[in-house]
Amino acid sequence: MSDTGFLIFNEAFMIGVELIYAALLTAFFLPFMTTHGQKWRKRFIVFSVYLLFEMVCSQAALPQGSLGLLLTVMLLAVSKWIGLEKSLVFLLTLLYFNARISSGLMVQSLAFLLEQSLNFYIESPEAILLRAAIQVTMFLISHVTLLAVMLYILQWQLRKHRIPLNCRELCYISLVPTAGILFGQVISRLIVEFKDGVLFQLYERHPVFLAVVPLLALLFYAGAYLTIAFQQGMAELREEQATHYVEYQQMQAIRARIHETERFYTLIRQLKHEMRGHLTNIKGLAQRGEYASLEGYITQMDERISDFEWTLQTGNPITDVIINDVRQRSLDLGIRFQSDFYYPVSGGYDAFDVGIILQNLLQNAIEACEKVKERERFIILISKRKGRFFLIEVKNSFMDEVIFGQDGLPVTTKKEDTSMHGIGLSSVRREAEKYMGELELKIKQEEFSATVLLQGRSNL
Repeated sequence: MSDTGFLIFNEAFMIGVELIYAALLTAFFLPFMTTHGQKWRKRFIVFSVYLLFEMVCSQAALPQGSLGLLLTVMLLAVSKWIGLEKSLVFLLTLLYFNARISSGLMVQSLAFLLEQSLNFYIESPEAILLRAAIQVTMFLISHVTLLAVMLYILQWQLRKHRIPLNCRELCYISLVPTAGILFGQVISRLIVEFKDGVLFQLYERHPVFLAVVPLLALLFYAGAYLTIAFQQGMAELREEQATHYVEYQQMQAIRARIHETERFYTLIRQLKHEMRGHLTNIKGLAQRGEYASLEGYITQMDERISDFEWTLQTGNPITDVIINDVRQRSLDLGIRFQSDFYYPVSGGYDAFDVGIILQNLLQNAIEACEKVKERERFIILISKRKGRFFLIEVKNSFMDEVIFGQDGLPVTTKKEDTSMHGIGLSSVRREAEKYMGELELKIKQEEFSATVLLQGRSNL
C-alpha cells in the first residue's frame, strides 16, 4: 500500500469508526425511547449528537478524561427531545463508555498477543502500511463485535424491569461503571509511553498485565451488570411489598363497608317485616278521615325508606359496596356512571378477589375522567358470563397520552410517592392470574377500556 493509499484509508477508517460508534450508541438508547411517534427523529438526534461530539473532540485539545463527560452533557441537553429522563440518559451514557473501554482493553490485550506470536521479516514500506491497515481493521471489527454484545446484554437486563432512578439509586448504580471508566483512562495512558524517543509498551515491560488488565476490565463490566440486576431485584421487592400493602388496605376498607352493608340488609328485612303493620295503620287513618295524620305518617315512612336506598344490587355485598360507592362518587364529580354488573354465584370466585379487581379498575377510571371535560365524562361497567369464563370490562373517557412500559402496563405519570402509584393494574393482573385469566388494555379514540377475563374453578 502506498503512502497516498494509506492516507486515504486512514481518513475513511476514521469516518467509519465515528459512524459505527454513533450507530452503537443510538441502538443502545433506542429501546428506552418509549414515547409514541417520531422515533426516527429521536434516533437522528442521538446519532447527530455523537457525531457532533466527535467533531468537537477532534478540533479541541481536551483532556482525555473529559471526553465522556462532554458527551454526557450534550445528551442531557437533548434529553427532552429524545423522550428520556435525564437520570436515564446519564446512566445509559455511563454504561456505554464503561462497556466501550472495557471491551477495548480486552481486545487490545488479545491483539498484542496475536502480534507477538507472528514473526515478521524485513518488509517493504508498502507491506508495512498494508499490514498496519489490516491490523487496525481487524481490531475495529473485534472491538465493535464485542462492544455490541456487551451493550446488548446490558440493554436486555435494563429492559427486564424498570428501576426508579432517584438520586440514591443512580449514585449506587454509577459507582462501578465510573470506576471502570477511570481505570480504563489510567491504563490507556500507561499502555504506550515514549521516553527519550524510545517506545515502551506496558505489556512488554510487565507481561502479567496481559491477564490482569482484561480481567479487571471484565470485572468492572460484570460489576455494573450485577449492580443493575441487584437494584432491579430490590425494586421488584419494594413494588411487591407496596402491592400487598395496598391490597391489604383495600380489603380492610371493604370489610369495614361490609359491616355497614350487613346492617343495611338487616334494616331492610326489618322494614319488610313491619310493612304489614304500617299498611294497617295507613288503612285505619284513611277510614277515619284523618288525612293530616295520614300525610305525616306517610312522610315519616318515606324518610325512613330513603335512608335505605341502595341503587345498584349485584348479588354480593362486597361488590354492592364498591360499585355503589363509585357510583355516588361519580355523581358527585359529574361523571355519567352506567353499570351492568352481576356477581357470579358459581365458579369458585372469591368475592374479595373480584372486589380488588373492581376497586382498582374503577379507581383508575375515575382518575382518568377527572382529567376530561365534565360534559364528556363517562364510566361503563359490564360483566358477562359464558360457561366457565367470567368477563369484567370497564370503559371510561380519557384525554391523556398513555405510555406503556416493558410489562405492557401504562407507566404512571404521578410524581409524588411513585412507589405507591402505578400498581393498581398490577394488582388486577395478579388477581386475574389466580384464575388463569388475563388483563387486556385497549385505547380507541378517546376511550380507554380494561378487560379482565377469569376462568372459574371449583376449589380455591
